[in-house]
Amino acid sequence: MSTPSGKGSDFDFEKFRLRTFVDRLIEMDEVEIHEKPVALTALAEIIEGTPKALLFKKAGPEQLELVAKVNAGRARIAAAFGTTYDKVYDAFQRRLATPQTVVEIPSDEAPVQAVRITGDDIDLTRLPFYPHHEFDGSCYISAAIDHTTDPQTGRRNVGSRRLSLRNRTQAGTNVTAPSDLKRIYEGCVARDEGLPISFAIGNHPLDFYAATTRKPIDEINLLGTLRGETAPVVKSLTNDNLVPADCEMILEGYLDERGYVEPEGPYGEYMGYYGAIHLDPVFTCTAITMRRDVLHQTLQHGSAFVLDQCDSACMTAMRVESEAMSVLRHAVREPLGVRLMEVSGGASGIRVKLRQHSPGEARKAIAVLLGSVHWLKHVWVYDEDIDIEDERQVEWAFGTRFQADQDIVLLTGIMGMTMDPSLQGRRTGGKAGFDCTKPIGRDGEIPLTRSAAAIFRGTARFQTVEQALEAEPMFYAHLVEAIGSDDGRDVACDLDALRQSGKLGRDRDGRYHLSESKPGTTGIVGELYHDPNDGT
Repeated sequence: MSTPSGKGSDFDFEKFRLRTFVDRLIEMDEVEIHEKPVALTALAEIIEGTPKALLFKKAGPEQLELVAKVNAGRARIAAAFGTTYDKVYDAFQRRLATPQTVVEIPSDEAPVQAVRITGDDIDLTRLPFYPHHEFDGSCYISAAIDHTTDPQTGRRNVGSRRLSLRNRTQAGTNVTAPSDLKRIYEGCVARDEGLPISFAIGNHPLDFYAATTRKPIDEINLLGTLRGETAPVVKSLTNDNLVPADCEMILEGYLDERGYVEPEGPYGEYMGYYGAIHLDPVFTCTAITMRRDVLHQTLQHGSAFVLDQCDSACMTAMRVESEAMSVLRHAVREPLGVRLMEVSGGASGIRVKLRQHSPGEARKAIAVLLGSVHWLKHVWVYDEDIDIEDERQVEWAFGTRFQADQDIVLLTGIMGMTMDPSLQGRRTGGKAGFDCTKPIGRDGEIPLTRSAAAIFRGTARFQTVEQALEAEPMFYAHLVEAIGSDDGRDVACDLDALRQSGKLGRDRDGRYHLSESKPGTTGIVGELYHDPNDGT
């Protein structure tokens, strides 16, 4: 497929550069900077030990600049889209709905090809491959975006892969999960052909979104689409793949024609468990190109108890939340928010906040999400009075508004995530929804109203308690505020005076009324709630 050509002068090569984005994160106080030398074997522990992004000024014996976790946080993702997180869903969907293209520029104008290493000078062992998890099969570069072209159709494909070091010119990679790359490569192997591939390393977060968004199009154009403007690309030196002209580094080469011949892994995967060892293809490097002041990049991936600090989990969370809100806006009347729980493993658990207008809306939200969003395994739905970001509030609502025999939605025989260890090798499993909402139509009933401290901020509107109750029935605290008392005991005594004179009543929610009663007693206005403990 042909790609429009242009000049390097048409583009700002720093705008979507990784280093530029890191500078922005530093301004936001999102980066922990390590000035002193750090051994490659120490990186993983340091990276896992902080929620911040990290910039290592002197990583490994080569003292390379290496940045970690630029995608691993909600504020960082919002910054990548140039907005705030509450608006990032719409920004993401708006860009997907507004396709952009790429423009090929001359090689000598592409910053990523300023330094060119070919032939016997290629040495992958001088790049910052490092051990990520205790039982991994090798040392890894985790931040590679792969660029290939389907020889049969000419369509360009973009994905995201890890690389495991083998020697100076070869690395392993993972092409076992269902993907366009797997389909393309298997076709090449069937024809006894290798597959030219180029790996971009050191990428802006938007380029990772482009790499992990599946569309039935020439996927190289997703670089421009997710950036929101035309993106500059350049042809690789030793193959015909187009790559971002403004990224930090490219590893060019090919997956050979032998197919799945070498064991690769284990590796700590996105659900917080190791992906098993399996046979995979071998990548042979034919060229390395980079910027003169290259900034290397790594992702944190699959650290079980800090998945909310892992790049892929945070990126997936935003993508799934955006999809969930899009689905909900068509399914229920007033969805107010969603919160995917990155720590649940593989984006499997999501909280929904909505305002119900008719019975069954919460269950409808559960059904449509489990049926439409493949990633999801568990859905919790809450009322508008619950902050779904607050662990205390959601646990309180789960404990007090959910009954398992009435409020659970269970689906069985549903396709699950292939790496979910709880499936124990099955293709299908169960999904569940939890309706943690109050009964609709009963707002204002005291037994269903959450209790909290009384807050007095109003000014006096009445001179006496009797005058206040002549205006309307009131709760005790509202009476205290209505007459401007800063004590409250005086209101209790004034209420008793009305009681003694036979003028005081109370309704089932506890409001005080001016009402005829037997002197010395409080009359009951209407009927009280049924007490489940009275045996009747």
